[in-house]
Amino acid sequence: MKRPAAVAGRWYPDDAKRLAWDVDRYLAEATPDAPSRRLRALIAPHAGLIYSGPVAAFAYRQLQGASCKAVVLVGPSHFVPFSGVSVSTAEEWETPMGPIRVDTSLAEAIRAACPVVIDLPDAHRREHSLEMQLPFVARVLPGVPIVPLVMGHQTRGTAFALGEALAHVLQNDPNDPNDPNDPNDPNDPNDPNVLLIASSDLSHYENAITAARMDAVVIRHIDGFDDAGLMDTLEQDPRHACGGGPIVSVLHAARRLGANEARVVRYADSGAVSGDKTSVVGYLAAGIW
Repeated sequence: MKRPAAVAGRWYPDDAKRLAWDVDRYLAEATPDAPSRRLRALIAPHAGLIYSGPVAAFAYRQLQGASCKAVVLVGPSHFVPFSGVSVSTAEEWETPMGPIRVDTSLAEAIRAACPVVIDLPDAHRREHSLEMQLPFVARVLPGVPIVPLVMGHQTRGTAFALGEALAHVLQNDPNDPNDPNDPNDPNDPNDPNVLLIASSDLSHYENAITAARMDAVVIRHIDGFDDAGLMDTLEQDPRHACGGGPIVSVLHAARRLGANEARVVRYADSGAVSGDKTSVVGYLAAGIW
């Protein structure tokens, strides 16, 4: 079973050569500091490629030349309200650059480890939050399979339950559950090296000054590796980030897996492209290691 592309030709080019050219251009223009050690996770935005692509490239640029066994994508549900997290049961996700395989064994291990993870295909059918990551994944990590997870209601219980489950599963290679590997040891030949990616935009449709003030709160929590503080902020005002719950889950899982540093490497808003600063959407790119 394949999950067809939902927003190709609208949110990003549906022509493989044009799409690759755009992604490569954004990556070439992104110049983040090279991470001193292997990335455990990324945070990247998911708006239309011309708006969020220049920022997302700063996250993915850190991966160029890296190897990876699988990518776990966690994004918000924009269209289907539900409780929990839906894991895609499709075997492939179609993209203009060819299908991307789903790591079904890892997906099943995550589902089995977490009661809030369910099978709800409707949550994936129209959703763009994960699909907008795929042009970069396909270009920077060609051939690497994915595990797509869409979060419904972004409650504290759901966000932290998913984070705990991801950490539990990724501490043990599902193909070798007795392997106590160290995810931060680059010399460990059994290191599963599964990358976590949280997909989120920030504040929506505020003027640029208000947006920058709201977005600075999220940036401060990420730079402080403060998943609990970010969850507190989101409970007070969820407008700070449409994918705040996925960010909390990924930060929490990364910490449990041994990561101890997070850094926002790029921030911008949609007005940088549109020229309209009266109503913007905020974007950030971050690395976690």
